[in-house]
Amino acid sequence: MNDSRNTATAPAGHDGRFERGLEILRQVSGVQQPAVLESLATIAPDLARLTVEFPYGDVYARPGLTLAQRQLATVAALTALGNAAPQLRFHLDGALNVGCTPAEIVEVLIHTCGYAGFPAALNGITVAREVFQARAGLDFRPTVTPSGEDRFARGSAALSAIDGRAGELVIASLRDIAPDLARYIIEFGFGDIYARPALDLRTRELVTVAMCTALGTAGPQLRVHLHGLLNTGGTREEAVEVITQMAVYAGFPAALNGITAAREVFAARDADGERDGDGERDSGGDA
Repeated sequence: MNDSRNTATAPAGHDGRFERGLEILRQVSGVQQPAVLESLATIAPDLARLTVEFPYGDVYARPGLTLAQRQLATVAALTALGNAAPQLRFHLDGALNVGCTPAEIVEVLIHTCGYAGFPAALNGITVAREVFQARAGLDFRPTVTPSGEDRFARGSAALSAIDGRAGELVIASLRDIAPDLARYIIEFGFGDIYARPALDLRTRELVTVAMCTALGTAGPQLRVHLHGLLNTGGTREEAVEVITQMAVYAGFPAALNGITAAREVFAARDADGERDGDGERDSGGDA
């Protein structure tokens, strides 16, 4: 489509944000003229421009995360929020466009059930089915992974490896009031979900940080999973980047609260002399 309304939204004397954002949006959308420009042209063209400039020209263009990582984080956040099905559909398709596999996408959606509930995960899977079916040539055949035995032992080992002392303290805090809930967290959250294939632990923690930030109601859990991201090979830069990205999808208050949590986690690790997951002890000044 050649519509001048879609190509004249960058103001004179601009700083290149629109062009930079449009190029990234084209990669994500897979088309030369993304639909958001046309759909808003007759009612809110400035919103169309801002949608290109800030999410894509400013945030997505930043270093620290790949486009694939950013898309998986966005899919996780939108699924958890549960209030943006059209945008989730766009970003599911976008995840495929930037190289994410159907198996990775489905696994992110399954992963959300532990943090946003089964309805959110089921609704996300419904949208993913529509996206996969509409995509020519995509032949996705899911594999069935049996839960196996010793879910508690498997989950306990995963909890210790991923979240370390922070996770163990959560479990200990439940023993006097809800020991069964503690067992469910270990058996289901870690023994069933985290042990599944298709996503490595670092990616699981990255999308968990995205979800906990976007939800805005899980500050203590966000801190635990920030530790988990660093414990599984993630970096402080990645943690800050995924939280910053959530300003686009959950608003600045959610991102600011997330950064406050990250600052506390980084400071605690520095005080304890702990090494982050990449093997290098950060000074904390990079955040």
